[in-house]
Amino acid sequence: MSRLSLDANVLIYGVDAGDASKHRTARRVITFAAERDCVLTLQALAEFYFVATRKGKLGAMQVKMQINELRSVFPMALPSSRTLGLAIDASEQHRIGFWDGMLIAVTHEAGVGILLTEDLQDGQVYQGVRCLNPFTRTAVQLAKLIRSL
Repeated sequence: MSRLSLDANVLIYGVDAGDASKHRTARRVITFAAERDCVLTLQALAEFYFVATRKGKLGAMQVKMQINELRSVFPMALPSSRTLGLAIDASEQHRIGFWDGMLIAVTHEAGVGILLTEDLQDGQVYQGVRCLNPFTRTAVQLAKLIRSL
């Protein structure tokens, strides 16, 4: 089974119950990922903080506590000195936004095979990282798919 990473949108839906279906799915995905080889990127955690506090879903201290909890469960994937060039290449080659390219570059460098996100094309492989939208499948379907890759 491939190493996983979770994009910020999965983390956000994990604390935002505004969309009950996505909230339930995100909670299941986070629990599933915690039992697997999964890393989080600094970028995903930073975006999680920004969006969660901006939307007023949680106070800054609550979000900080959530981030600390996530960091205690998941190892961090950090950019290297090569990441910027890889991000630019990914964004140009795949015609995706720069920050999506940065996420792909960091996860690629961390040996991630599967990125769970709703922001990039479902099933598409970018620089060796397959993007899967966890919100378009049942939990059972997603688990089977991840195990098969």
